[in-house]
Amino acid sequence: MAVVNQSETTWLTLDLWHPNCWAIKATGETSGGVLAHSIYTSPTTDGNHRGKVKGLFTAFADDEPAVNDLLEAIRDSEHSGELSELQERFGRERNAPGNVVREFFLEYDPEDMVCPTLLEHGFVHNAPVRIENGREEWQVCFVDDRSGIEDALDRVREDAGAEVSIDSITTSEAAATTVRDHRLDTLTAKQRDVFEHAREAGYYEWPRECDTRELAADLDVSKTTLLEHLRKAEAKLLDP
Repeated sequence: MAVVNQSETTWLTLDLWHPNCWAIKATGETSGGVLAHSIYTSPTTDGNHRGKVKGLFTAFADDEPAVNDLLEAIRDSEHSGELSELQERFGRERNAPGNVVREFFLEYDPEDMVCPTLLEHGFVHNAPVRIENGREEWQVCFVDDRSGIEDALDRVREDAGAEVSIDSITTSEAAATTVRDHRLDTLTAKQRDVFEHAREAGYYEWPRECDTRELAADLDVSKTTLLEHLRKAEAKLLDP
């Protein structure tokens, strides 16, 4: 069995689109997003039908109506099967972005999955897949030599009919996703924009280089709205 040297592993963040994906379609039509956690095989009882897989997912959005719209779009997709919402949580909802989150199981056709194609060509994902705005974000490591990445991605594009670009790449264990990166990923887009702007503007310096009134003016929002996004972002980032 080959042993992977973690210090020499290449880590990538991939921006990806592929056809026949219910999550890409649903998030492209609504303002919500999906986190993909685990996939399970659903055995079949009829040999004349293809097997199905069932996945565990988290739907997230800024408010309840947006999550409802997202789940309805998923149910309406021709590429999705039975959707079952969880009454008891797995605990992942606290790590999901969005003010409102709902976990669910969904059954769908394994031939619509891009994960086996990525794995076949050396890309092993190591974090939940985040799907927003009709695109998927994959955190992966490449198990072969870094020089082979582009050729491997070309094969993924050809085999899956996918669009794939590299958002980030590093060849260092220390530069792999940090705890801070994981926590930033739990923020909504608005919360992250507000927090990053506050940090860059010196709001967290001592003494402070700006106040909330100035931050609100910079972002063209009310002070109340800014404080709501900032406090929720801080709560998620500081939660042990």
